[in-house]
Amino acid sequence: MKIVIAGAGDIGFHLAKLLSSENQDITLIDMNQDVLTSADIYLNVKTIKGDSSSVSILETAEIDEADMFIATTTSEKNNLISCILAKKMGATETIARVASNEYLSKTQRETFKEIGIDRLISPFKLASQEIERLLEQAEVTDIFEFEDGAISLAGITLDNGSYYVNRTLKEFVSDQEDEILFNFIAILRGNTTIIPRDNTVLRKSDHIYFLAKSDQLKALTRVLGKQLKKIKRVMIIGGNDLSYQTAKALENKYDVTLVAPLKTTCKKLAEKLDRTLIVQADPSNVAILKEEGLEHYDAFIALTKNSETNIITSLMAEEVGVYKTIALVDNLDYTHISQNIGVDTIINKKIIAANNIFRFIRKGQVEAIASIHGIDAEIIEFIIHRNSKLTKKTIKNLHFPKEAMIGAVIRDKETIIPFGEMLLQKGDKVIVFALPDAIGKVESLFR
Repeated sequence: MKIVIAGAGDIGFHLAKLLSSENQDITLIDMNQDVLTSADIYLNVKTIKGDSSSVSILETAEIDEADMFIATTTSEKNNLISCILAKKMGATETIARVASNEYLSKTQRETFKEIGIDRLISPFKLASQEIERLLEQAEVTDIFEFEDGAISLAGITLDNGSYYVNRTLKEFVSDQEDEILFNFIAILRGNTTIIPRDNTVLRKSDHIYFLAKSDQLKALTRVLGKQLKKIKRVMIIGGNDLSYQTAKALENKYDVTLVAPLKTTCKKLAEKLDRTLIVQADPSNVAILKEEGLEHYDAFIALTKNSETNIITSLMAEEVGVYKTIALVDNLDYTHISQNIGVDTIINKKIIAANNIFRFIRKGQVEAIASIHGIDAEIIEFIIHRNSKLTKKTIKNLHFPKEAMIGAVIRDKETIIPFGEMLLQKGDKVIVFALPDAIGKVESLFR
């Protein structure tokens, strides 16, 4: 595919990096020569310095040949104008990054599509939705729903108190006697990703990821030794748009306190939020957070623009007994570090936005796609089309790559954990876990 990306900031650069590694034809447009120079050095992409809302710049990018144009600059207006021009000049599909929630309504989306913007994405909205899901299932570290919540990808950290530490997966599975429908798909141990097998031994601090029926998540995590607690009081730190949107999404469900550093910011937040308690204080000062009663909160969500502050304050919140901590970590280099030193859950806007965009780029009949923080792999939901060769042989004879596995199959709204003698059928929705080396092979099987 020929893909043109406007904006080489956090999201645009990350997308370009992921797509260029798959040998896609990528052109990156930005006004900042420094980030373009970095892209020239580290990525296999073409770069153009200029304004993506300029007709001449889009012509230089050969927009008329583009299969997709993605506008991810920090300027909402620039993204919208760029997409409209790109569509008019011949781009097959356009995606614009926006910040305003009002643009995301069904009516507004339809209006934008009429003028040339096929899809709108809001990284802040997507991140706040993920935080909301994580509080609803507070015992897990990650959660991603497939098929409108029929089955979920979830993760937990195995504590020392779990009965299954130093026991094999086979022992765990045999103990369940088919009472809980699930499938382990990955284990993150330090910086190593393990595809679990029957003889894999579980270790303390392993990050275990599994697919399970959503209504059985709590039962499964309880069996694995996780304490279950209902979230009532939530503290959020940070005075940015993500903090505001998260507080707005949560304030009618929980008792929310939002800590922001500037008086002007607090005043604006107080005008826009109805039920949230606004506190003016330095979010990085743990002593002040303790004075505000940090130990009496059930959840702590660190959303400042500083990854280090978010990690440190989350660790301190856990130390004083806060049950659930969520830290925004936009620096990918800190992903493994933060997980391994004890941060309960991390979120990354770049990864969340990439998940949302990738489903429109992937080949094959892709229904949804998810990434796990810290694991260089993807979970992709494919649909079996009528001419698929996958329906001709049993799963064990499909020559599926060793670096991939079928985690679950949804057939006529029924969730099935796959087995060797199973035959896939037309219309099946198949959820696959794949390491990078296997993604291309998996896609060719489902094509």
